[in-house]
Amino acid sequence: MARIVVVGSINMDLVTVTARFPGPGETLMGERFLTVPGGKGANQAVAAARLGARVSLVGALGRDAFGDQLYTGLQREGIDLTHVRRLDDTESGTASITVASGENQIVVVPAANARVTAAQVEKSAAAFDGADAVLLQLEIPLEAVEAAVDVAARAGVPVILNPAPAQRLPAALLKRVRYLTPNQHELAGVLGENADGDFRALMACAPCPVVLTRGSEGAWYRDGGEPVHQRGFKVDVVDTTGAGDTFNGAMAVFLDRGIDEAVRLACAAAALSVSRLGAQGGMPSLRETEALASALK
Repeated sequence: MARIVVVGSINMDLVTVTARFPGPGETLMGERFLTVPGGKGANQAVAAARLGARVSLVGALGRDAFGDQLYTGLQREGIDLTHVRRLDDTESGTASITVASGENQIVVVPAANARVTAAQVEKSAAAFDGADAVLLQLEIPLEAVEAAVDVAARAGVPVILNPAPAQRLPAALLKRVRYLTPNQHELAGVLGENADGDFRALMACAPCPVVLTRGSEGAWYRDGGEPVHQRGFKVDVVDTTGAGDTFNGAMAVFLDRGIDEAVRLACAAAALSVSRLGAQGGMPSLRETEALASALK
């Protein structure tokens, strides 16, 4: 059983399903509204836990109704919440998501997530000891991400950094990351390059190994040599929300099987996740993931 530490955001997703996206100033009648747990940190933690890992989450929630619901839901998934702070003077993070024709648009309000600090991460150092991987994203302050890389380095634990939402990152930080897991636009943002160029050339510019997600095409990965392609798994797409988080959670869980197998199983898990509605609601089990990967090997 893999041991994974996730340092990242916890949100309540406010999901509206509609036939199409509204234009500026336009009001549409929606088809369905849901409140579902989300946040890239929490999503990746749940994805890893569903796949059988023991997961510790480092993050922050407000002491509000959404915070209570999110905390209880994460407990139900068996995730260790020892290092999740509850804050009295701010609300929990939210993401307003519109889903139309299998695509989504998202507006995130960080709230408590903006209060995850380097000091909090340092205080959680015991959770890193003996872990198999540390998962990071960019929905919390960069100082907390950098602190997590420091703590992971001291503990000898490989770091997987999912650079979303994308921002320019210093080369010194990237060089300490075991795998960077962007899509093409995120990789361009991280490197300060043009996103319209050849993605293979972009991958070669990164100062660390890159696993580049390409939606239904699957993923490309480069670890010192030429980029290798892992094809995607064909499914009927319902909702792409959380697909990248599922991919990252799975990659962390299967990293000890080698990069080839980790990326293959991560693609299978991500494919299963888009066949269902909701970020965490679509995340598959270990049995489902291995069955799909074996059927299409």
